[in-house]
Formats: sequence, structure tokens, C-alpha cells
Amino acid sequence: MSCCLVDFCRVQELRTVREFLFQNDKTSEPAEEKDHTAGENELSWDTSDWESSWDNPEDKDDTTATTNSTWDTSDWESSWDNPEDKDDTTATTNSTVEEDGAGQGSAPWMQDCVVSLSPCSDMLVVAREHRAVFLSAKWRTDDNGREQMTLAVSWSGTLPTEEGECVSSVICIPLASQKRSSTGRPDWTCIVVGFSSGYVRFYTENGVLLLAQLLNEDPVLRLKCRTYEIPRHPGVTEQHEELSILYPAALVTIDGFSLFQSLRACRNQVARAAAAGSDVIQPPPLAYKKWGLQEMDTIVDHSSVGIMTLCVFDQMKNASILGGFHASVKGSPPAMSQYIAVGGGPYTGFYYAIEGSSQPLLSHVALAVASKLTSALFSAASGWLGWKKNQSEEEPAQKQKPKVEAATPLGVRFGLPDSRRHGESICLSPCNTLAGVTDDFGRVTLLDVARGIAIRMWKGYRDAQLGWVQVSERRGERESSPSAPLPRRHAQFLVIYAPRRGILEVWGTQQGPRVGAFTVGKHCRLLYAGYRLMGVNSVTSQGWQLHTQQVCLLDPTTGGLRTITVPFHLALSDKKSERAKDMHLLKRLATLLRSREVEPDILESEAKSVLLEIKHPAIKKQALESLLSNKNAPISCLTNVTRALHNSFKERDPEAVDEALLQLCSSQLKLLQLYSDIQQLQSATDTEPCPEAVESLEGLEVELSRLAPTLERYAQLTTRPSVSFAQDSPDRPLPARTFLSQLECAETGEVNVVRGSDTDWNQLGSFLLWGCLCGDSPIHSVCDTLQQAGISPQQLLSLLLSVWLHREKDVLKKPEMTARNLHALLTALSNMKGAVEASWDPQSLSPWWQQVRGACVQSHSPAAALLAALVAHRAAKTNITSLGDSKLQAEWEAVSLELEQWAVCVRQLEDMLALQTLLWVPPPPHGAASGSTPPQYSVKTLLEGGRGGIADSVSKWVFRQDLAPARLAGILQRRAEKQADDSSGGEEAKDHTQPDAELDRTAELLVTVCQRFPDSLSADLLYAHCCWEYVVQWNKDPEEGRFLCWAVDHLKLVSSPHIQLGISSMMWSTFIVKRFSAAAFLMEKVGKAPKDRLCRRDVGMGDKALTSFLGSCAQLLQILMEVTGVLVYNHCPLSFINHYADSAVEEVALPELCVEEVWGGAEGPASLAELALEQKGVHYPLVQHHCLLASLLHATMTFSLRLKPLSLFDSKGKNAFFRDLTSIQLMPSGDMDPSLISLRQEFLLRVLTAWVQALDDVAEASASTTPLPASGPRADWWPSLCQELASLLQVNTDVVKRHLVCELYNQGLDPRAEEVMMEVEDKDVLGSQLLVLTGQRLSYSLLHSQAQTQSAMELLARLPPTLCTWLKAMDPSELRCPSVPLAQSSRLVSRLIEILPENHAQYSLALHLMEAVDALTTGPTLTTHPT
Repeated sequence: MSCCLVDFCRVQELRTVREFLFQNDKTSEPAEEKDHTAGENELSWDTSDWESSWDNPEDKDDTTATTNSTWDTSDWESSWDNPEDKDDTTATTNSTVEEDGAGQGSAPWMQDCVVSLSPCSDMLVVAREHRAVFLSAKWRTDDNGREQMTLAVSWSGTLPTEEGECVSSVICIPLASQKRSSTGRPDWTCIVVGFSSGYVRFYTENGVLLLAQLLNEDPVLRLKCRTYEIPRHPGVTEQHEELSILYPAALVTIDGFSLFQSLRACRNQVARAAAAGSDVIQPPPLAYKKWGLQEMDTIVDHSSVGIMTLCVFDQMKNASILGGFHASVKGSPPAMSQYIAVGGGPYTGFYYAIEGSSQPLLSHVALAVASKLTSALFSAASGWLGWKKNQSEEEPAQKQKPKVEAATPLGVRFGLPDSRRHGESICLSPCNTLAGVTDDFGRVTLLDVARGIAIRMWKGYRDAQLGWVQVSERRGERESSPSAPLPRRHAQFLVIYAPRRGILEVWGTQQGPRVGAFTVGKHCRLLYAGYRLMGVNSVTSQGWQLHTQQVCLLDPTTGGLRTITVPFHLALSDKKSERAKDMHLLKRLATLLRSREVEPDILESEAKSVLLEIKHPAIKKQALESLLSNKNAPISCLTNVTRALHNSFKERDPEAVDEALLQLCSSQLKLLQLYSDIQQLQSATDTEPCPEAVESLEGLEVELSRLAPTLERYAQLTTRPSVSFAQDSPDRPLPARTFLSQLECAETGEVNVVRGSDTDWNQLGSFLLWGCLCGDSPIHSVCDTLQQAGISPQQLLSLLLSVWLHREKDVLKKPEMTARNLHALLTALSNMKGAVEASWDPQSLSPWWQQVRGACVQSHSPAAALLAALVAHRAAKTNITSLGDSKLQAEWEAVSLELEQWAVCVRQLEDMLALQTLLWVPPPPHGAASGSTPPQYSVKTLLEGGRGGIADSVSKWVFRQDLAPARLAGILQRRAEKQADDSSGGEEAKDHTQPDAELDRTAELLVTVCQRFPDSLSADLLYAHCCWEYVVQWNKDPEEGRFLCWAVDHLKLVSSPHIQLGISSMMWSTFIVKRFSAAAFLMEKVGKAPKDRLCRRDVGMGDKALTSFLGSCAQLLQILMEVTGVLVYNHCPLSFINHYADSAVEEVALPELCVEEVWGGAEGPASLAELALEQKGVHYPLVQHHCLLASLLHATMTFSLRLKPLSLFDSKGKNAFFRDLTSIQLMPSGDMDPSLISLRQEFLLRVLTAWVQALDDVAEASASTTPLPASGPRADWWPSLCQELASLLQVNTDVVKRHLVCELYNQGLDPRAEEVMMEVEDKDVLGSQLLVLTGQRLSYSLLHSQAQTQSAMELLARLPPTLCTWLKAMDPSELRCPSVPLAQSSRLVSRLIEILPENHAQYSLALHLMEAVDALTTGPTLTTHPT
């Protein structure tokens, strides 16, 4: 045990802190120039003083009165004539911080900042100029799962309130909690900041100003605090808490008790004001003492030692020196407060202030605060009542600068005069007896505070930073004293950080040696508080455990905070400390064990001599444990050393031997012998099976041959290339230290296996039993050895099953041989004493075999678990039969119960193997889940997943395989046909499969799994789960509109209307309605089909994905309408618009949700089908209302139309949107406003126009039999949809049909137009519209065509004047396709004459057109063709 640096915290966001503090600087390296200058000084540093200090005790620069400037530099280990170098005794190798080049460039920035760390290490303040950053403690979990404390930024901002001032000193004071349940943690932390203007301000952790006071007009140099410490001895004076503030020529002290009460009152008042929203009341000023330090030229630092009382002799001596021979001496020595100041002229000054004034009491503070609050409240009330004065009268008073009290002069009592030396800092020890002082000569001086003299000096420490570590003696280290128990001793160590050398040293005081040295960075900060919690007294501190760090080292390059741990024994004398000698031997052994080039014989002899020479039992135990945990020591060395130590204990007096150490030696020796025996048995071979084992394996080979194809297929799928490390291989030799760490000996002599990590557990099992499974070790010999060692059969069985299940790939390489060896090994373990109890209750199951079943059903290796279950089933049957022969016949009921459990377990594992084989099928290379690892299930996880767990796992596999719904339906159809007729099913299956052989094998695996789970994987359940899986995946990535389309397609395949209704309702409410409403509101806002950017912002998907989404919404609502109609009326939903289907009735029977018998024990969350059946019926008109809106939105996005969709509905219709589909809403009824109907009609006509334009030109008409696509803007169902929407929107459907006919003729799609014309009712209006269109075509052919001929001109001349004038008035530019064949125009005119009555006003015009078209058709040259 030596000094060590321990990482206990890490500062986060250091870069953020640095950028905030230096954000106005031009360069990113604030201290780069300073560091450069320092580097030049460092290169030119004269090291002669450092090198010659050991030989020249009187340096020319040292004029300080020192009592001892040199000391014995012999190492504390040299008393044993150790030839090793003394520098090796320091713990420099354990805590080395590597500094990279990048870190050094950015590290010096913290040297320009003011840094303060709370003694509880939960608050760090970094300030520079007028900015400050507060970092508070937070706990987080690292990558290894361990809790780690970090300091993260909790507040940052600007602190000063006056122009030109900057931060000069900061201190964090944790305030103790006043609650009785407190255990020593601080209630909150107050940050005290001193400014260059003389102000001292107090802040909370969140940067809230509590109190501000101007104590002096000079800059604040240093803030220091002293808190309560329990007196170590009865004669020690109890010190009061105090906050001291140093100015260049003054020292201000504030009593800690009054400060504590004032800060609490201010914090409570600020909290109340923030809660009430009122202004903060200015608190009363603090009571303080102000001393003017005189007779020193410059003062840079100070230390308040506290109250001290002189003894009578010192009192008389001082009185004689000051007052002469006739001086009078008081009866009691006066109490004085001692202050030490460092600077120049003198180098160190000692001040004594006689205590003459009483400290302010709590009643005085409470009275002052109460009077201040009362006056503030009265002034506020006067303002309410109209009595308040004008604010202009009060403002001058507020702007006046506070009055600064004059300082009481205090002369220096004495000092250490040294005109050339200037002190830089002083650090007081925790016991207030010593102090360390640094100066500009690079010296560190140790002062005796009571005597006022320098007792020691270190040289070569420029810019040193100091701290103290106080260590208490552990209880029990002095119990060997024959007298009464002595009080606990305390030791103090001085910590010196030399930034120029990048080293941290720990020195024993007063004349102790260096006990620790650490190589650290050159830009660290040594943070030493020197105080603890404020507000603690002798009563409240009883039973508290103060969690404080004494010294912390902050490394800005890594952000690490480290504390120094020093053992107490390092403060003891070399020759008197037997423990220190033992620690030296322990360190020598550790050095020997770390060396890799030591011969085994030398290692054994050295380790044996060290262990026998160590005296202290605890250190001897530590040395033995370190030897046994060494990875390089051979087993023979460990055994011989442990045996030698054990023999040495046997030779001693039993009363003088530590029982725990003797027990440790005995147990470790026993375990080492077991390790050697197992190693020897691994080299022996005995593969000849016993005759009884061969007889019991008769039925096992039949089972293995039946499962051989499945096991082979599973092995092929699970064998994938992977990367593994050699140290993780289960075949590598088990080190002795790992073996010893997992076994422990009990007092009864039994050996218990300690369950560690899975890797260590499997490695131990492989070492003990894998040789038996492979046939390399004799089974019975290994079992006898393990039984004699005292390992219980239950633990051996657990190890065996863990190894078997973990090494599944190795088992499947030779399944018959390993299964045979497993049977033999399992039988041998079952025959051990304590394995299978001979007196187990016949009405209960055997715990032994229940353990085997439990391991199998929990395993994620189904093949190995199935083989283990088959083997254990045979072994259990043999074992139970042998037990049953010796019992009464009535006990055979338990035998059947046990075997029934095994039959269920084997069937479950067979099903699990088939399912896992299917799940291991790799997905297609470019599928949705290519490259992903399939999930691994066990029987237990499937049972815990509920009744829908199996269907859920298969649905996830369907998604990974990217199986289309039609493809899945074909596979399930093959399953149904195969169940009906195997032969015909095989022929029909070819029609549903692709020629790819791999797809055929995948389909066969799916059919096999469905046959094993006929109920859990019924068609409806599988379709429902696939639908839900696809909609879940779509919700994760809405851009994949195909997922939602396939989810709707799967939903269409569900045959049960009840399940369809429930799944549709859950899909709508869970995933759809939120995005659907966002899309509707977005279109209503922009008034047209939105662009891609707006769609992504408001709906979360692009414009193309939104179009697909709206189409899927319309299909989903259509399914919901249809299934509601089936459940209520059993006919098409669109034919009973005026009926209301508020809920489903019992006309269609509910489906029965069954499960396989062996899987009937499934317990877990409700399945998807159960949730679907629990859904309420929907309100049909409301669903229809939403379906209407979805169709309108889909049409708007598909054809990029302008529309405000919600404006097509009245107030009732708008209010009904996006409500719960199961609720009854007030729907629109009666005749609609004509203006709304006009808007609706206009939109539907624009949809039909856009659809016709999306079709191809006349070439489409020539191929009228060509089917249109099923989706998109050219889908053939848009006209029928518009007609249905027209009927729902109270728009005349005949108008829609006539418009469609005209648009089709306008586009030149005459065949499609003739089909629609048959459905038009008002033929007169249609005839008039088509007559104009025919005239436009003929006008184009005669007047506007570029292919005009002489015959055409002659025909135009022969036409009647009326017709000729009418044709000239036509505008062919309105035709989108004017160049159509004359045959189509002739057919159009014939249709016109058929539909127009003879008494029609334009009938004669139609006849003239007929004649003209016929003349054009019979003409020899006038023919037009499509261009």
C-alpha cells in the first residue's frame, strides 16, 4: 500500500467553458504568449541551486531564519539495505498521465483563470475577467455500466454589476443541512466572489445574487474560509467558523455563524420572491471586523489561524518584552486571533488581534432581518394605499456609493525578514500548526505557526502549488498495546505540485522523507480548500460522515479530477514500523510478479522467501492473493509456495496463527490440487461406453435420424463467417487464477462455484467437462474427482448444461457422439449422492430434472437444447423406472407426470427449432432489413410473449424477407392445399412459387412452421400481425409508403370481419389520424397541393410519400366501411348511405382464438387479435365522412390541384373531422348550400379533366383494350370514384358523366367516351355539347388544317351558308387533340343524330354536319391523321 492518484471525477464540456471565457479574445490560445515566455524562462533556468542544495545548507539567497535547512535524505527503505534506487519506492508508475501535443497547446488557458472547487467536489467555478462558469456534479453510466461522477456546466454568464470590475478571487462554501435526517451532505453551495472594485458578492449554484457588500475600495486579493473541526484533544481551543477577505492593506473577517444564517435567510427570501413574482428585498449588511495590516510593504496572501491562548510563561515573557521590568500581567491569558500574511518587507508577518468584542448572536441576526423585511413590506403596502413617495425622491439615495468603514490598525508582532525574498502564497495545515509558504526564489518553506519559525525548506519548486493531506490511523492498528487503548493518531503530509517539472510530490512532515511522486502534466491545477461544511457544530456533527476531498488535481488536458490517497504507515519511522517493512516486501513481490522474464524456479524461491518473511497477517494475505492471481506463475510454483506457507503455519503455535489465513491456505491448496488432477485426466482417454448405456440409447438414435435433416439445415443457416478473439475462445487453456477466482471452499469442506460472467462460467465448464463430452477424458474418473472435491451435483449439472448449450456449433458437428457422451455424463451425475433424491414426493416433479428442463427452455440455442432434452428424457426415464421398481405401484402417477413434462418440453423444443430455423433464413440482399441479425428466441421468451408471440416473430421475419402480400397468400394457400391433398397441393404450389430454388426452400420452411403451429399461425392471425408489423415499420420511416400499402393489402386478406374491424380501428387511432389531420390542415392552409418542404415540415414525409399515404388512408377507411357493413347488414356499404352503423351486432360470429396444447401455458401481454376483438364498433357515417375527405386529399395530391379541402364542408362537417370513430357526432344533413355544391362540382370536374390529361393521346384510344395501371394518376377507377363522391357530395352525377364524355372526346379518346355516354341520362344537353365539339373538329379539318386541298375548298363552297358561318365561328384551339381520324368524327356525328330528338333546335345543323363529314370521308385526298 503506497501513495496513489485516484480518478474520482471528470469535468465535461471543457472546450465550451474555454470558448465562453475567452470568446472576446482575438487568439484561441489565451496563454500562448505567456506559456512561450515561461518556456524561455524554463530553458534559461539555473539549476545549480537545486543540484547543490544537498551539500550547501547555507545558500546565499536564504537569509530567512531557519532552524534546520537541511535534513537526512536517506530513503525510508534503506534501513533494510535495499540495493534498489530510492526513486523506485515512489509510486510514479501507477499514475502517469500521457500528454499529447494537442493537449499542451490548449492547456495553459486555465492558468489565466480563477478556479475554485468545493470541498465536497460537487461544484467547480472557473472565472476570468467578468465571466464565470459554474459546473455541478452529475452522475452518468459509462460504457461498462459503472456509475461515474462528472462535472457539467450548470450556469454560465456575467457576474459583475459595475463597469470596469473583474473577478479577482472565488471560493465555494458548502452549507450544511439543518435537518435531523442529514448524513453530512451539503444542503446547497454558496459561491463567494471577490471583485477588483472591492465588492464581495454571494451567489447560489444557479448564478442568483443573494448578497453584495462593499467592504473596501481596493481589489480583493484572496478569499479564505475556516469551518468547524472537532477538537482532537481536550486542551485544544475550539475554533469558530470564519470567512476572511484580504485586501492590499486590510483584512476583513466575517463570523461564520452570522454569515450562515444570513445566507439561509437570503436564499429563502429569493425563493419566495421568485415564486410570488415580486421583487427581491435588499438584505441587511453583514457584520464584520476590519483590520488594517501595518508594517508590511506588500501583502499577497494570508492565513487566518484562529483563536489561540498563550501559556502563562509566554504571557509573562511577552509582557516583560513589551512593558519592561515593571509590566503588569493579567490573571488569565487573553484570547487572540492569529493572522499570517506573506509578501514583502517582511517576507512573512505574524499578526495578533486580541478578542474584545462578542460575536453576533442568532437573535440579533433574526431581528435585523425581520426589521428589514417589515420595513420593505410596509413600504410596499404604503404604495398600494397611495402613501408611497415618488420614485424620483428615492433614486438618488439608491445610487449613492455605500459607505466604507475605516480599518482598525493592527501592527505586526514579528516576522521573518528577508529583503530579497517575496512570498507568493501560504497554505495552512488542517491542524493549524504548520504552514507552507512559496516564494519567488522557487523555495517552499515549512513554518511552525505557534513558534513563528521556519523549520524546513525545499528548493527548486518555482510556481509551486501547495496542499495538505491529513490521514487518520485506522482502528485496530494499535490494539496490540498492553495498556489501555491509545487515541487514534493523525499524520500530515505536504503535497507540492511543481508545474515547471510536471511532478506532484508528497512529503512527510515535519522532517519526513518523500513518500510519493507522480508524473503529471505541466498545466494542472492543485485545488486545496482547507475547509469543510459551514454551519456544523459539535452537536449537529455527531454521527455525520463528511464526504470531502482534501486535495484534488485538475488536469485541463483530459478534464480529470484526481485525489491523493496516502496510507498512514508512511508517516511512521523506518526502523520502528514493522508494517512498513512488510509493505516493502509486498512491493518487491509485486515487482517480481510484473516481470515476464523471471525463471519459474527463481520466481518460486523468491515468492516463498517473501511470504515467509512477512509478519503482518493482512499483508501476508494480500501477498498470497496477488501471487495466486498472477497469470504468469505456473501451477507448480503456486502449489509449492502455498504448501510451504501452509506448513509454516502448522509448525507454529495454533494460538499465534491467524485462522482466516490458515483457512485460506488450506482452501487454495485444495483447489490447486483439483486443478492439477483435472489437467492430468484431460490427457487420458476412455471412450468405451458402458453396456447399460448402450442399452438405454436404443431409441435415441432413431430420434436423431429423424431430426438429422432439420439439424443439418439449421447448422447451415447458423454457420456464418464471424470475427472472434483468441482470448475469448472456449478451447484455450483455463488459467489457474481464473479457476481459483470461480471456486471457493466453505468451512464444511464443500467447494462452491461462484457464478461470474458468462464467459468465465462457460470457460470453467469447458475446462471441467468438455473433454468428457468430446470423448477425450474418462467420464467416471472426472465425476469421481469432482465429487471428492466437494462440488455439488447441481452446480456440476449447471456447468454441464451451460457448456452444452453455449457450444452449439461444436455439438452439431458430431451430434451422435456428443449426445452419447452427454447421456453417459448425465447418468453419472444423476447417480451422485444428493442429485436425485430417493424420497421425493410422488405428487411433485423432481427438482433435478426440472433444472435440466429449465435450462433447455431458457436457452437461445434450440438445436443443442433439443438434443439435451432428448438425452435427458431417456436418462430420466431410465432413472425413474429404476426408482419405480423399488416402490409401490401407487407411485407410478408421479412417473407419468414427470414423463409428460418431458414430452411437452421435447415438443416445444422441436417447434422452437423449426421456428428458429425459419428465422435464420437470410433476407434478400436489397431488402428492408438486409444485413441485420435475426432475433433469437427461446421457449421461455415465446411463452412470456403471450399468445401472439409466435405470430409476431413470424411477421417480423416476413418483413425482413420483404415478402409481398400476394406471395405470402400464395404460400399459405399452398399450406391449405397441402393439408387437404398432398399430391394435388404439390402441383398447385408450383403456380404460386417463383423458379428460384432458394425461395422454394424458404416457402417450404414457412409451410413447415405453419403446420407445427396450426392455431398460432392461422391465416387471419398471420395476416393481422404482418399488417401491424408493416404499419409499425412505416411509422418509423414514413418515406417508405410501400410499407403502409402492404399493411393495407395484408389487412384486406384477413377473412374475419371482427379482426379486420379491430385492426383497422387501432391502425387509424394509433398511427394514421395524427398525420392525416396534419396533411388536411396543411392543404387548407396553403390552398393547394403542398410542396415537398412543407410536407416534410408539417407531416414528416415528402410529397410523393404523402400522396401514397393519403391513398392508403382512403383504402383503410374503405375497408372499415365495408367490414362495418358486413357485420351489420351483410351487403355493400355504399348502398346504404343513410343508415347508421354505430356498433357491430352479433350477426357474424366471433372467431375463436385457439392455441396449441403444448403452448397453452403462454402468459404475457394480450395478443393483437385479442386487442382487436376488444375494440368498439365504429360510427359508419363518421367513417364515411373521413373516407370522403381522404379521397379528396388524395385526388388533390395526385393531380396537383388547388383546393382548400375543409372549405367544401359546412361547420358540422368540419367539426366532425378527426374525432374518435366510435363516437356519435353531429353530421351534415339536408340540402347543402348551393355555393358549396358549386365548389364541390368544380373540383370533381377538375379531377376528371386532370385524369383525362394524364392518359395518352389517340394511341390510347386505338388500344382501348389495354388495361390501365391500378394506382397513380392514370388508374382506371378515378371516374367511378368521382361519381361516387358526387353522389355523397350532393353533386349531380349526370353533370359529372357529361363532363367526362366531353373531356374524353376532347382528348380524342372516342371509344372510352362512347362507353361512358351510355350512362348519361340527359342526352339533349350532352348532344348540344358534343355538337360544338364536332363543329370544332370539322372546322379544324376544313379551315385550320395545313393539309387543305382543292376538294376541301370546293366542299366548303358547297356547304350551306348557315353551316359555313357556324364552322367559321368555331375555335379549334380548345381541342387538346384536334387531329383525329375522320372515321371517329363520322361516328361521333352518327351518335349525335341518334341522341338528339328531331324537334331539337340544332337537329338540322347535325344533319348538315353529317353530310359534310360524309363528303370529306368519301373525298379522294382529304384525310387527316393524328400528328
